[in-house]
Amino acid sequence: MGFNCGIVGLPNVGKSTLFNALTSSQQAQSANYPFCTIEPNIGRVDVPDDRLYRLANLAKSEKIVPAQLEIVDIAGIVKGASNGEGLGNKFLSNVREVDAILHVVRCFDNDDIIHVSGKPDPVSDIETIETELMLADLESVEKRLPSLEKKLKNSKDKNDATLFSAMQKVYDALKTGKSARTAGIEDKTILNQLALLTTKPVMFVCNVSEDEISTGNKYTDAVKNYIGNNPVVIISAELEAEISQLETIEEKNEFLKSLGIEKSGLDKVVKTGYDLLGLYTYFTAGITETKAWTIQKGMTAPQAAGVIHSDFERGFICVETISYEDYVAHCGETGAKQAGKMRLEGKDYVVQDGDVMHFRFNV
Repeated sequence: MGFNCGIVGLPNVGKSTLFNALTSSQQAQSANYPFCTIEPNIGRVDVPDDRLYRLANLAKSEKIVPAQLEIVDIAGIVKGASNGEGLGNKFLSNVREVDAILHVVRCFDNDDIIHVSGKPDPVSDIETIETELMLADLESVEKRLPSLEKKLKNSKDKNDATLFSAMQKVYDALKTGKSARTAGIEDKTILNQLALLTTKPVMFVCNVSEDEISTGNKYTDAVKNYIGNNPVVIISAELEAEISQLETIEEKNEFLKSLGIEKSGLDKVVKTGYDLLGLYTYFTAGITETKAWTIQKGMTAPQAAGVIHSDFERGFICVETISYEDYVAHCGETGAKQAGKMRLEGKDYVVQDGDVMHFRFNV
């Protein structure tokens, strides 16, 4: 598994079109009226990584197994959703379960496609979604704080005390109209226990017309100016829908080249998502299969082995490691070993992006 992201945004901004394009399906209904998506649509797509196929070719693998991105298309959110407007809080549990939020913003003019506020205004649209997520978080924290405070009176559990302190910081931020992520809580265990919407990392996806994919427009400029350091991806959902209908990688690459575009929307989303979440990819390669594995940046070799199976981590002895660059430069494992590029690494080794690894373990 790579990571999973939830597509959110106002109704009719192109969420379902984008979902269908990225997952090469027609699973999500796309229509010119609000709330055509009610139940969340879930799809999985192979994470594009050219390194995987080159490694498989050198290893003469019978099978290639890419990492996967899970995408959840969540019902459109409108102003007042936290108070029951539109589909109300129906979307909340779906958003809480994802690793990152993919916030789609309408950045195109088209009188034939209804905008719930009358006309495109991406900054106002972003503010609407952020406000509803913050209000939902505030309601959640207000409900949980009293019971946790009561529990603390009869508990000496340090985790409860840490959680209560974190929740108070979050409450103070939310009360002043700031997201929970501004409260400075960095402990991932605590963040998971908080399970709040506005602690999720966010990438903003500006949906533009096909002829503005390379240049952007006044709307995308406004988004970039407003969101500061948050990552922005500019794509055309309609163009991605065309790309998704092409059968081979070669056809897709040729089509992109004809438009003067280097990367598809899926490539951009995956690259941004991996950077946003601090993820690396390592590989296992052999005759049977070459496979991509997604790990958190900073993981040690035993932790990376545990992604394959807990027994690998529990019985870890060492790992044979070759960098991707050395594996390719020396035409595979045998050549890399002969050139002295294969290393034996122990328990303290921090895995690097692109490492080709073979674990030794004993259970």
